[in-house]
Amino acid sequence: MFLRCLFLLVGLALPQVAAAAECVVLLHGLSRTGQSMKTMEVALRKASYKVVNAKYPSTRKPIEQLTPYVSAAVQKCGDVKVNFVTHSLGGIVLRAWLRDSRPANLGNVVMLAPPNQGSEIADDFSGSDLMGMMGPAAKELGTGPDSLPRRLGPANYTLGIIAGDRSANPIFSSKLSGPNDGMLTVASTRLQGMRDHITLNVTHTFIMNNPMTIAQTLTFLQKGRFDRGLDYNEATLMVKRIGKSEQRAQ
Repeated sequence: MFLRCLFLLVGLALPQVAAAAECVVLLHGLSRTGQSMKTMEVALRKASYKVVNAKYPSTRKPIEQLTPYVSAAVQKCGDVKVNFVTHSLGGIVLRAWLRDSRPANLGNVVMLAPPNQGSEIADDFSGSDLMGMMGPAAKELGTGPDSLPRRLGPANYTLGIIAGDRSANPIFSSKLSGPNDGMLTVASTRLQGMRDHITLNVTHTFIMNNPMTIAQTLTFLQKGRFDRGLDYNEATLMVKRIGKSEQRAQ
């Protein structure tokens, strides 16, 4: 364990030099704001990435009309390599944008709990007042073959997906078949063409704040793969190490 922790501390410091010339665009989920991605933003900044925490009206417009907000965020990155970290609906918005606007300087993409095969919850509550309140984008997240997530096609970029299998919503979980995060099944997050996929014991709502999620996100951004040997204590150590490195640099 000691040798592994030492390797993590040394190994994490090395990619930070390269990361300084890269940008990460964050895309929050449905009915959320950029504030929900703040913990992830802080961690990425401390790891020397330039971060654009994008905001978009997730409950007011259909998905195709949300893609210009991605373009605006990418413009703020400048000419450096652009990576993405998305949560839930943000992953589908990004897929729609990449279909038509993939940049030449695209880096790695990490999707947290994305409904890549649609959402069974969206199916069950279709036509309900709840779906009406969630807005037009939510109505596009069904699991049918003609739903937008199913029509966007496979990933042709370096994509890592983090799913959760811990639920804080027993009512929604009762409507889902298989391991789930209280909103989506693990299976529904998968996407053809993805480079890597990992399942963590986290909930849909707060997946982006978990130290393991943050550590695995940093690992994928730097290496294009997740670290299945990483445990929670090591992940916490990794995140803390980033903060200490940043303090010494100031």
